[in-house]
Amino acid sequence: MTRPRLLQIKPITLIIGFALSLRLWQLDRPKGYIFDELYYAKNANSLISNGVELNADGEAEFVVHPPFGKWLIGFGIKVFGNDEFGWRISAALIGTASVFLIYLITQQLFNSIFLSNTAAILMALDGLNLVMSRVALLDIFLMFFILLSFYFLIKEQIWLSGLTIGLAAATKWSAVFLIPFLLLLTINMRVIEPMKWLKRLSQFVFLPAVIYLISWSGWLLTHTGWSRDSTSNPITSLLHYHGEILDFHQGLVEKHAYSANPWSWLILGRPTSFFYESPSNCGAASCAQEILAIGTPILWWSAIFGVAVTVGFFIVKRETSSSDYSRWFCRNIPALVFYAEPDYVLFLCN
Repeated sequence: MTRPRLLQIKPITLIIGFALSLRLWQLDRPKGYIFDELYYAKNANSLISNGVELNADGEAEFVVHPPFGKWLIGFGIKVFGNDEFGWRISAALIGTASVFLIYLITQQLFNSIFLSNTAAILMALDGLNLVMSRVALLDIFLMFFILLSFYFLIKEQIWLSGLTIGLAAATKWSAVFLIPFLLLLTINMRVIEPMKWLKRLSQFVFLPAVIYLISWSGWLLTHTGWSRDSTSNPITSLLHYHGEILDFHQGLVEKHAYSANPWSWLILGRPTSFFYESPSNCGAASCAQEILAIGTPILWWSAIFGVAVTVGFFIVKRETSSSDYSRWFCRNIPALVFYAEPDYVLFLCN
């Protein structure tokens, strides 16, 4: 490798090493399950053991998110054991990979090593990305695959973009809201091109649907999952199960303690507390320690300008890159601020 090339890759190598060290340092603390790890880490351990989510009594458990993200958590458990480090390591690695992915996206958009390294270090230091990289939740995987789909899109590798948005949808349903906008970004509606439209539907509808279905293989190949034998046909049973999940989401109107209106996300109006403890014998009259899912304020407040720019492009040029954020204003469910992370990184990219 030539000296100029080594000098070029040295900064991003150091940034990735720094990001990884931040995400791995004392990853096994705090001890025990925090926040929704109580669900996802336990589900992940069941997936790698049984192929489906079962409770502690070995009975089918009703879960409301697709399995792929939990499979990723489960791989860490399989390699490192069913403990805090094991169920958090996959999130730490994916969170670090997202730093490099931001570097690649910025390089593709601006062809600038300086801007690419700047974007990577800002991502490495963002508080929300750091927190989400150190807990066994699904949102860091959702963010990564949405970003990866966007990267393949700007690289004009449309099949790979469709595949990765399928992986995002197989992590959380909210990724599905992006598919219409991916179609709009890759189809010229002013020109009637039936074959191209059909190809785009194959890339952004049929392929993601196949990927999504494959993610349910464990449930389909066993008979112990929730509603697995609700009908004699496994596909109709899966559809029945999805109807139950949809009913759950539509009926989820109970106020969450950390519910935050999407309008307040960019100003970090209501961060989510994942963990809080007031330990005794801490050397002072009173102490407190907390894990707070909050972005780095200067970055998130700067993203407000990104929103303004993307809305301006939408109005002037009918570009649709700001549309993902708008989906949250149409959903009658409790929304938490860390749901905004996939939207926030796309705004900064703009």
